[in-house]
Amino acid sequence: MIQIAFDPAEPKAALTQLPHAAAVFALYGAEARAEPYIGRTPNLKARLERLLQPSAKHPRRLQLAGRVRHIEYRLAGSEFESLLAQFSLLVKIYSAKTLERMHLGAPTFIRFLGSNAYPRITVTNRPSQREADWAYGPFQSRAAAERFADEALKLFLLRRCTDDLNPNPAHPGCVYSEMKMCLAPCYQGCTDERYTEEAASVESFIATRGESRLVTLRSQREKASADLEFEAAAQFHAQVQKIEAVRALAPEIVRPMSQLRAVILQASAQHDDVSVFLFEGGTMRGPQAFSTLGMRIQNEQSGSTSLFAQPIAIEAIPEPPEPKSANNENPLLTAPALASIKLARGLLETRLESVLTGLAERSDPPSPTERQGHLALLKRWYYRPEVRRTGEIFFPDGEGRWPIKLILRGIGRVAAKSLQIAPSLDQNHAQNQAQNQA
Repeated sequence: MIQIAFDPAEPKAALTQLPHAAAVFALYGAEARAEPYIGRTPNLKARLERLLQPSAKHPRRLQLAGRVRHIEYRLAGSEFESLLAQFSLLVKIYSAKTLERMHLGAPTFIRFLGSNAYPRITVTNRPSQREADWAYGPFQSRAAAERFADEALKLFLLRRCTDDLNPNPAHPGCVYSEMKMCLAPCYQGCTDERYTEEAASVESFIATRGESRLVTLRSQREKASADLEFEAAAQFHAQVQKIEAVRALAPEIVRPMSQLRAVILQASAQHDDVSVFLFEGGTMRGPQAFSTLGMRIQNEQSGSTSLFAQPIAIEAIPEPPEPKSANNENPLLTAPALASIKLARGLLETRLESVLTGLAERSDPPSPTERQGHLALLKRWYYRPEVRRTGEIFFPDGEGRWPIKLILRGIGRVAAKSLQIAPSLDQNHAQNQAQNQA
């Protein structure tokens, strides 16, 4: 945070030091116990001029100049970063009330009650940290979680009742057992071993978003097709389609809460950098700046896959020539050029791995409020419409490794967008100044 002293008698002395940029700010008074005024804005200087510069034209406007003694601010390259910074400031003052002040509701999870003698699934907004391996989410809403749970249960014979069962042959059962949609452990309609097997299949299905079942069915479909058993292959194909329809109800972010890890890329306040965030261990870490110096960035405005090097690049990366054609008109890629390209890619991958390692080392245990707030901010950003969601997100593969090459490509896309936006912002600011002078 950058600090600036503020004198109510001479507000311009402090206001002239502020940039025309997006930022999170805090206004502190003379008394240490007084709560600061915290906010975020796309234009720090314009916002604080309205709050701290008296205006006779607007007497009803909120004026804080007489109460403020110093200003603290932090530039933010994206709304995601500014919301996270605002949360970090507010949580130090309001603690758990910060969630309510920022309208951060608890995300919805599907919880597998594996500790129950006859496991079942339920939808909850308060998953237990002790059973984080059995809580799957976050979902966009409770209705979305309930729909996925309901459609997933249609593929299995797990119980849907919420009672603590004491199996008894005299139990009347329920409508689901009558429709053969449940193994009916309530009246010992199955053995405990059979119910345990079905419960394990449901847990695996939810944990992998249906992939565990799809792998088996696809192999059976291919085998039936190879054996010319087309009717059986058609049946397996119909089951695959049903599971894929259910799988589509759970986005990629839905996974066990204990295994929820993600790398989020956002534009940085510095045009040469991209901000990297790491969500791991229930908390958001970052931002960590990744320098794009020396990178080739895709030119999406050209409508092709051509690449252009940034003017600020320290070292140009040679562009590979076109592959040799049949008439031998185009030259082959020379060995020195190929070696230079591999070296540049290796340096960028090493740079990214260093950034991710630095973020992972920040292992300060989060408080329950921070854990819920960071998860709610991630969920709110992820489920925005793609048109409004800025930045990119990446998840580890099945073995927990980060897709380094894909992340580097994402960094290039985020940097390209920020390079396109930055000139337009400067032009708008220049036009506003010209209009004010006129």
